[in-house]
Amino acid sequence: MLRQQDVGHRIVVRRIVGIREGRPLFSDALGELVELSETHLTLATAHGPLRVPVTQVHRAKRVPPTRRPTAAAVVALEQAADEAWPAPTRGRIGDWLLRSADGWTGRANSALPIGDPDRPLAAAVDEVERWYAEQGQPAMINTPLPLAAPVGTELDARGWTARPPTLVQTAPLPLPAPSSVDTPPAAGRVNLAGGQADAAGGQVGAASGQAAAGGQAAAGGQAGLAGGQAGAAGGQAGRWESAVVELATAPSEGWLAVAAGRKGGLPDAARHVLTAVDQVRFAHGYVDGTLVAVGRGTVTGQGRWLGLSLIEVSPVARRQGLARQVIHELAAWGVSAGATRAFLQVEQHNTAAVALYQRLGFVTHHTYLTRVAPH
Repeated sequence: MLRQQDVGHRIVVRRIVGIREGRPLFSDALGELVELSETHLTLATAHGPLRVPVTQVHRAKRVPPTRRPTAAAVVALEQAADEAWPAPTRGRIGDWLLRSADGWTGRANSALPIGDPDRPLAAAVDEVERWYAEQGQPAMINTPLPLAAPVGTELDARGWTARPPTLVQTAPLPLPAPSSVDTPPAAGRVNLAGGQADAAGGQVGAASGQAAAGGQAAAGGQAGLAGGQAGAAGGQAGRWESAVVELATAPSEGWLAVAAGRKGGLPDAARHVLTAVDQVRFAHGYVDGTLVAVGRGTVTGQGRWLGLSLIEVSPVARRQGLARQVIHELAAWGVSAGATRAFLQVEQHNTAAVALYQRLGFVTHHTYLTRVAPH
């Protein structure tokens, strides 16, 4: 049977669709698993979404993707993603990248083992451990799969642990136009971060029902999407139709308050990660003058890739299409800047986010694991 690790992957399901002469009738469905709960599963098929009660599932298993990206395609996308989330302190071991940002987010504080480290694998991992010890940080390595599988084998032998898998998903631009209401299959949940943004490199997500807290030093004392302001933005019919999404080349104090509240602070290194990209836009979504949604877009990879990150909607404003509206505005800007494809990173177990992105045309390009050295 299926497990949460299978979300975001291609599966085949044999389901019971009826009974004839006392025998069950079966039908097979093939598609990408976008949700798995105790009661049902949802997969995206060539004919649209299909929701199957668990009681009707006879067999289900993961199957190979129709085609895997080449190693060169994985390397190119990982490099574009690194440009979109630039750590201020960097080093190299041959082609491997070393990144540090005062511990702010996992992806900005982990090595990226793509290319030739110009030494034996064991010696390269030794050098990673030494470099991060000099930074006063735990050693971490992001391993894109299956490209970095040999690295993973070495780390397994050393007792390195793994954070939850992250899906690197892509879609062609332009994206579909936003709908008036955005309702994911997970009832009552539009949590785009799953509460573990570090494993996703700070990419795509909402804050698990937490409002961005004021009082963060870098946030200017503003509450951002604080739940205390939620009443001003929601609960009234038709209110959401007045939502306005504005793009800016720099984040507002309210926008920064959201990032600070979600990440437990906003050190100078974090500001570098957020802003040190040549082509970057910060989306601010307002309803009646109140900030209710944010997002960030970058164009990297020689102008080809639009990267989407930090998409977040105030808890009371969710399920109203605001996340999709923010993404649409950033995608339109990306197209105007010359980007032809979009990418994002989302934790595999975050089924609500995976379902939303699937409806926007995103499919899994590859996955990665963030590996952490033993203490």
